[in-house]
Amino acid sequence: HADFLSGARELARATGARPVLSDEGGDGWRYAWAAEAGALLVKDGAKLMVGNIAVDVLHTPGHTPEHICFRITDTKATTRPMGVFTGDFVFVGDVGRPDLLEKAAGQAGTMETAARTLFASLQRFKQLPDYLQLWPGHGAGSACGKALGAVPSSTAGYERFANWAFTADEEDDFVAQVLAGQPEPPAYFAQMKRLNRDGPPARRTTRPDRIPGNALRDLVGEGAAVADTRRTLDFAAGHVRGSLNIPFGSSLATYAGSVLPYDKPIYLVARESALDEVITALASVGLDDVAGWLPPEDIGAPLDSTTQLPAAEAARQALAGDVTIVDVRRQSEWDEGHVAGAIHIPLAEVAARVAEIPPDRPVVLHCEGGGRSAVAAAVLRSLGRHDVANLQGGIKAWIKAGLPVEKDELARIAPERRGG
Repeated sequence: HADFLSGARELARATGARPVLSDEGGDGWRYAWAAEAGALLVKDGAKLMVGNIAVDVLHTPGHTPEHICFRITDTKATTRPMGVFTGDFVFVGDVGRPDLLEKAAGQAGTMETAARTLFASLQRFKQLPDYLQLWPGHGAGSACGKALGAVPSSTAGYERFANWAFTADEEDDFVAQVLAGQPEPPAYFAQMKRLNRDGPPARRTTRPDRIPGNALRDLVGEGAAVADTRRTLDFAAGHVRGSLNIPFGSSLATYAGSVLPYDKPIYLVARESALDEVITALASVGLDDVAGWLPPEDIGAPLDSTTQLPAAEAARQALAGDVTIVDVRRQSEWDEGHVAGAIHIPLAEVAARVAEIPPDRPVVLHCEGGGRSAVAAAVLRSLGRHDVANLQGGIKAWIKAGLPVEKDELARIAPERRGG
């Protein structure tokens, strides 16, 4: 589990419920908090009874080595199963990606082996009857696959003819297809996997202290992380130098986990009405060291600003060689069309790859619509690159202005970063 911090340990502590956890995968994949919680560790073939409901454990490795599914049978009505909780194994229209251990956790050379293991798990899964309902752990928007459908459930029969993974009969073909085009994993995935295995910390139960606005600049200077949750344009118009823009919204947790540090206290700029929701979102990705907050009106002055560059002006400066354009979108977006001569560095990798951006010219960052690139601009500025502008409206505005894009999957990106 890597999308978010699991609440299983906290739920068990609060209710006295007994967690049921996988005992598959071997050393390094067992839950360190299992004994403390009195967890029941299960392997393939185990059967549990919850009243009249039978729960059969199916080991389905591939996405991760320890992954299990739960097959459900209403024994009061029949001996035939009714459905399967498929977790991160089979989604609607997709399957759990097998490359995360290598790309997110740094376990080199594991993704092809995992892909072949996933293929074997699918062959076993194909033996299940068509009528079985499937209840996956994720839907559209999760980075645990590349083509997840938005429908919350499906059936084994429907997935057999509609899900691309079930149409690949040859193992080598499946491996090539499942590894191609996977989105870059958020930077925090490895952290989530470790915390969920070793035991997430208890959630904060009190609000952090409100701090005076004039303290924010000193805190940034001392190395603290400041997350300003205002809208992109509001942040660009005026913010404390060195602060990061993590706009309040559905992507807040993903952005925060990609750019905020896990080893420093975090201070928030947020509306009081949104504060609790922001703190909860941060906690969901393990960022629970929120040391203080203040509302936007308390920031004061002097403030820094980020230039919002119109597409036509960005194109003029790029053609003249006056700026470097950096595209922070996902690989699949880049492949569909990008600005000629741009450098491709996905948002989650900006801080680690800042040295790849030439220091002799100003930088113009862009994404699809301007949101992710605004986050990236704040990251660069916090690292000392102040000659940074955001392409207003992103590549959508670029295309709308009639400016050209090109398709070149290998342009400006090293083969090893593409898995080739």
